[in-house]
Amino acid sequence: MVVAKRADRFATTGCLTILIALITLLGVLVSWLWYRHWHDGHVNTERRDRAFASILKQARATADDTTHALDTSGATDTDALIGVIWRHTQAPVITYDASRREFTARAARSAMYDEEVMLPGGGPVQVSRCLVFAYAHRSGQAWTSRVSEQDDDVCRPGTTIEGLVRLARTRISSLYVEDLTRAGVQEALDPTSRLRSYDVKSVMRRAETVTVTILLSSPGTSVDQCYRFTRPVAGDDGQGSATAVPVSSC
Repeated sequence: MVVAKRADRFATTGCLTILIALITLLGVLVSWLWYRHWHDGHVNTERRDRAFASILKQARATADDTTHALDTSGATDTDALIGVIWRHTQAPVITYDASRREFTARAARSAMYDEEVMLPGGGPVQVSRCLVFAYAHRSGQAWTSRVSEQDDDVCRPGTTIEGLVRLARTRISSLYVEDLTRAGVQEALDPTSRLRSYDVKSVMRRAETVTVTILLSSPGTSVDQCYRFTRPVAGDDGQGSATAVPVSSC
């Protein structure tokens, strides 16, 4: 009887010891998981903030470079000035307000950072910002610029138009010479006549160059942009690589 009681006591003590050890281990694990969660969140926030800061830093540098180019270009024609702005900003939508003598360029910019996570699924993460560049020129003064951040909705139509431009360049480049007409280009861009994103305004051929002017529209919005596509009349295979640049009007 005494031996049995001692055995029960030892067993109880052993179970309590194991239970306490498990509770302690569980507490250490929970603390470690909480720390890792806090640490990873803190690291990711810092990296995300640095990525956003790099976007803004690059945007300000772009604005400065553009104003310098505008000052030194000597251009006065609206389309020539839009061309200068586009070469530096690559903004898909550039508008001009004649009453304020101000150009506005809208473009989404992105940066990458590595996300820290405990479980699989981390790695490179892309963040983006919608940036609006404004360039103004007052009589007798140098060009000025300002950069502001806007909601993503402001840049989303421009991103759509950017994709439309890429597609138009590809299809215009692949057309044979005999198809480089207004009807031929319109059919190549919108064969079903349902997209309503492309409106081919004109096709002009001069010497060895064809110029196609198209109004591109972002579906479901009032945002559009006129683009001028240029390509050689023909390459070795009857085709040629096209270039594209935004212009003020079609």
